[in-house]
Amino acid sequence: MTAQAPDQLRVDGHCLIVLERTLQAACPEEGCALLLGQTNGTTLELHRVWPCCNSWEPAQERDHRFKLDPREQLLAQRWAREKGLQVIGAAHSHPTSPAIPSATDLELCFGPTLMLILSGLEQNPWRAWWISGEEGPSEPRELPLWQGLAAGDQRLGK
Repeated sequence: MTAQAPDQLRVDGHCLIVLERTLQAACPEEGCALLLGQTNGTTLELHRVWPCCNSWEPAQERDHRFKLDPREQLLAQRWAREKGLQVIGAAHSHPTSPAIPSATDLELCFGPTLMLILSGLEQNPWRAWWISGEEGPSEPRELPLWQGLAAGDQRLGK
């Protein structure tokens, strides 16, 4: 990951469509995916989405919990390296809650990393969070989310 904390996330518009459909397809369960891209200065750029299966056990809790399969993570890392990209984070959905990391999300997250959340409740459903991974409790920092990889593109959300 980047040595410096990012100040924004830029998302290719096609990736956002793929990601939204991937996460919504899992509904009413939480959907999840890995995010592949690169760091450009203090900007994270999302170029590819790696859809994943929610492997949380017990399965009846998948409506409010998710877990990425470690084998999928290894495959995504290998593929990303071959394409000159890196895994910059993960995305998941909150079908019935706001796009804010839950206590469980933060407890199980290993930073530094990006966490992108899609809410099923909000008018502007996307929110991006930077998880620093520093020792002790880490407060997530919200990142501005921009659709498009060129200057002057549309800001999403707040």
